[in-house]
Parts: sequence; C-alpha cells; structure tokens
Amino acid sequence: MKIVFRLTILTVFLLVVAIIAIASTFGWRFTGDWLVRTNREDTYLTGQLKLHVQKLANEIGRRNYDSYPNLSKAAGFITEQLHSYGFTPEFQEYWVNNKKFKNIIVSKEGTQKPKEVFLVGAHYDSAFNPGADDNGSGVAVLLELARLLSSMDTKRSMKFVAFVNEEPPFFKTENMGSKIYAKAAKAKGEDIKGALILESVGYYSEEPNSQRYPPFFGLFYPNKGNFIGVVGNLRSRDLVERVVSNFKKETQFPIESIVTFESFAGASFSDNWAFWNEGYPAVMITDTAYYRNPNYHENLDTFETLNYESMEQVVKGLARVLIELTN
Repeated sequence: MKIVFRLTILTVFLLVVAIIAIASTFGWRFTGDWLVRTNREDTYLTGQLKLHVQKLANEIGRRNYDSYPNLSKAAGFITEQLHSYGFTPEFQEYWVNNKKFKNIIVSKEGTQKPKEVFLVGAHYDSAFNPGADDNGSGVAVLLELARLLSSMDTKRSMKFVAFVNEEPPFFKTENMGSKIYAKAAKAKGEDIKGALILESVGYYSEEPNSQRYPPFFGLFYPNKGNFIGVVGNLRSRDLVERVVSNFKKETQFPIESIVTFESFAGASFSDNWAFWNEGYPAVMITDTAYYRNPNYHENLDTFETLNYESMEQVVKGLARVLIELTN
C-alpha cells in the first residue's frame, strides 16, 4: 500500500508540474496596453524605418545564399544608405562555393579612447521568405542609429556592421558573417567592449497571450508581446544592465531582459553567438522572434505586419544607450 500511495503522490506531482510547465509557456505578468499605434502622421524617423523595411522585404524580397542577386541588391542598398549619412563603408569579403559575400562596416572613431569599441550589428540576409521582421527590421534600426549618431562626437568608438549569412545553411558555422568578423577582430586584438545585436525588432502585439516562452519562464514575464527584449550570457551581465537602465532614461517603451546560459533555448540564435564564442560581451536585442511572431520564417513575414511606431521608440532608446556607453 505504501508503494501505491507513493506512486500516486508522484503521479499527481508530475501532473501538476506538467500543467504548470505548459501554462507557463505563456506570460503570467499582465500589464496595461502600450498604445503605439496612433492616428498622427508619421514622424520622419517612422517614415524612414518603413522605407528601409519596404525596400528590403517587399521590393528586394528573399535575400540569401540561394537568392544571391537579391542578397547583392540588399548589400548595395545598405551601402548606399550609409554613404548618404556621410560614412565610407568598408567591406569584409570572403568566398564560399565560388560566391563572394561581404560584411558591411562603418566606423566612427572616438575622441579620447578610440581603441575601445561599441558595436551595433544586424544581419541583412533572410531565410527563404521576405524577412521583414527577420531581419529587415534589425537592418532598418541599424541604419537609423547610424544616421542619428553620424555627427555626434563620443569618447569611445562606434561601429555599425551589417552581417551576411546568418540564416541557414550558414547558421552557427564558420561561414556565418558575424563569425568571420568576430574571429578576425579577436585575432587583431580589437577591444570590443560590447556588441548590440539587432535580431527581429519589429513585431509587437497587445493581444492577450501573444507572448510565448520556454516552459516556466512565463511565470516571470509579460503576457503581451508589446516589449523589446535584451538577452545576454553570464559574461555580458553588466552590458545587459547598462543597456536596460540607459534605454529607460530615454523612453517609457517596455523593455525586459534575461541573463542566462548560452545553451538556453534561443539565447544564442543570432549573431551574438559569434561574439560570445570569441569571449566578447554581447547582447541580442529582439522582439523574441518565434516566441511571438507567428510569421517567423514564413512568407507572411512582410512589411505590413510590423509596428513602426514601436520601432521608433526602440531606435530612440538605443541611441541613448550608445551615447551613454561610448561616453
């Protein structure tokens, strides 16, 4: 009888744990709406974000290893924009299977500690789809940060890098553009104090249960997908804290963060992985991608599905972050 009783207790316990695990894939913290959609006319910044994503996702479209001409068009567009902001882009070129790929790099040298660098990065390739959120949104935010900060003097240096080949078949391989970059930077002894990686930053929702999480994590995070997230590994804990605190100085737009192990589900699923591999502090700034966006890696990931007013707030918050970090 004791064995039957213990088995019954164990079964009930495991059932309760399973129910909580399933239920906690949704957020349990209920917050008010963040009213990001308004009837006002677009600001210049919102308009520019729209133009960038529309160009990349709707006009150019699918851009990757198998759509090489489109990938080249995207690189040309990014280069042209950076030129228009007064930068002189540099290219880190490499070959894979008789195709030439390139990271696109612009730098703004610091006035007092030019060797110390804070970097903003976003991959410009897409999966086998238009890639508006993943990662046209990240590129759009990168371009607008570069524009806004192009004429600002800072003590430390800034770099803005558009990475190629983040998506399959190069994901987490030696031919991933950010891996090429971070490995070369480490070999040269480049003093990267922090890398801010923009990964899917344009999809937001006020719908209940619009935000999903790995099991149990929903106990601590919001129910609605109306925030921007900051993800760091243990080495990057200080960078995470500085990003969040400085972001909040500029805007009330919701921001959440997590410091976790690199093996945690999805934590290393972008170019931050390459910098972590080389021992650099790095954070992924994200709308959480497939934990929120039902269009992730689908043909429905289009220009019309994103929230550009929210993206504007992300740009403003991150501009303040970069100013504080580099000074």
